[in-house]
Amino acid sequence: MVRLLRWHPPLILFSLLMTALVLVSSIGMVVDDRVLVGSPIWFKPFKFSVSLALYGVTLAWMLTFVTRFRRTARWAGTVIAVALTAEMAVIIVQVLRGERSHFNTATPFDQLMWNVMTVTILTMWIMHAVISAVLARTRFTDRAAGAAIRLGLALALVGLALGLLMTANVDSAEVAAGIVGSHSVGVPSGGEQMPLTGWNTTGGDLRVPHFVGIHALQVLPLAVILFRRRATVSFAWAVAIGYAGLMALVTWQALRGQPLLRPDLFTALGALVVATWTVGASALALRARQPERVRVEREAVSV
Repeated sequence: MVRLLRWHPPLILFSLLMTALVLVSSIGMVVDDRVLVGSPIWFKPFKFSVSLALYGVTLAWMLTFVTRFRRTARWAGTVIAVALTAEMAVIIVQVLRGERSHFNTATPFDQLMWNVMTVTILTMWIMHAVISAVLARTRFTDRAAGAAIRLGLALALVGLALGLLMTANVDSAEVAAGIVGSHSVGVPSGGEQMPLTGWNTTGGDLRVPHFVGIHALQVLPLAVILFRRRATVSFAWAVAIGYAGLMALVTWQALRGQPLLRPDLFTALGALVVATWTVGASALALRARQPERVRVEREAVSV
């Protein structure tokens, strides 16, 4: 634990706080039978705390690689920890009140809470961009890992920005009630939902591309770690391009009001193209490393 705290104390403490909130939210879902927009009222803080705990610890780990502008990067990480703590505080307050947290301007207090969240989200996005820029200037001894970290940060930045699509997706039926955004496309909010994720199963759901994009932060570095001895910069780029294709595909699918698990022919063909590219390009990148490794091994034996 002490070693983890050395990575970046504010972000690690934030991740520990979110881990504790996972437990609290789990208990809340058991003992509190209130339902909000079709979901148990504690389901949102549960999902957010899991996702943000992963985000915080991943970002703290990435900051250990910074070699230039270290103070700037660490300050940006601290600001992110504070901003996200404030955002989660708003979500918990609204849960305790039995009200929506996101897009809710129904009363002056709700408007204030939504304004606070807007500021925290924007602040977090800017600080994430700062860290991305700093790590783009960092020299990595493992070039494949460095490429995966840089590309993961960049894709996550796009994924975070995709949340803006929800603020532009206004349901005219809900505007009168003070709700100024929605994640559902083509259907009202609060319909049938997927287990675990809570995503809409009857229409499009803009939370899907938002989720996929944010977690590029973990997926790309994990892909390089999985193929540690064979991974190259080309492999990291192949996975990143495939992942970007997946982000674009699920965004297009959601905007057309199409449920994630009920793709039409065009979406299915798009998924086939993305999968074929990712597997093919990744395999070629991994194979390209083999002759070089064999040559190095032979030279070592001859010596």
